[in-house]
Amino acid sequence: MSGTELVVGVDGSAGALGAVRWAARVARARRLRLVHALPELPAPYPRADPTYEELLEVAGGQARVLLAEARDAAPGIDAETVVRPERPADALVTESGGAAMLVLGTPGLRPLGRVLVGSVTVALAAHARCPVALIRPHAGEDEPPAEGPVVVGIDGSPASEEAIAVGFEEASWRGARLIAVHCRHRDGWWGTGPAAAEYARELLAQRLAGWGEKYPDVVVDREVVTGRAAERLLDFADRAQLLVVGSRGRGGLGGLALGSTSQALMSYALCPVVVARPRAK
Repeated sequence: MSGTELVVGVDGSAGALGAVRWAARVARARRLRLVHALPELPAPYPRADPTYEELLEVAGGQARVLLAEARDAAPGIDAETVVRPERPADALVTESGGAAMLVLGTPGLRPLGRVLVGSVTVALAAHARCPVALIRPHAGEDEPPAEGPVVVGIDGSPASEEAIAVGFEEASWRGARLIAVHCRHRDGWWGTGPAAAEYARELLAQRLAGWGEKYPDVVVDREVVTGRAAERLLDFADRAQLLVVGSRGRGGLGGLALGSTSQALMSYALCPVVVARPRAK
């Protein structure tokens, strides 16, 4: 792991405060770094009223207030606060280079429980240099689930190794069971017969080989299912405390960081979703 901090993006929204509370709850030995990126200000102009410096001072003051509120949402946790002058996506990509995980809240819910996933979130899921956790809002005062297994989606490609690593790591942190899910599409070239099912089980076993020795405390359930990856993983997410998926892959999880599968998981999963971006070296 390149860092031991959980970096949380703070923008003053209820979703961001929810992300801070979630990060504080799961931090344990990891520290929190609360980051606010200043809004883009008009370019300096000699006779502007108010002046650029005055606007910058106001924005900085507002940033300090927002960060103080965020720190209050994580009582008893060693939380550092940082104001950065870049645009949010640029600032958080930079911060992700030294983080264990980047934690983001979502701004609200659409009808049918769909999360609003903004362009900054999508950009970070595609370009961050550490795993990205998306914390969705919940009904009323409910917090994201603290019980249940950690679920990891495994597509069979080497790219899913990062998701497996994060899945075991987070299950170990939480003392939770890990459910490793491989989804076979009904229309895949390997077919749907017994031989195809056996091939899928062997592939899953190969991807998990060695991880049990590294994390002997984690109990693993292996699940080979048939259907669309997003639909089946959402079924598992209904009773999980965390869903982990890779950032790229082939087959059902192809193009995960920007594709339809990731959009569905980030938008509809009832538990927090971690996109397992490769960590900075």
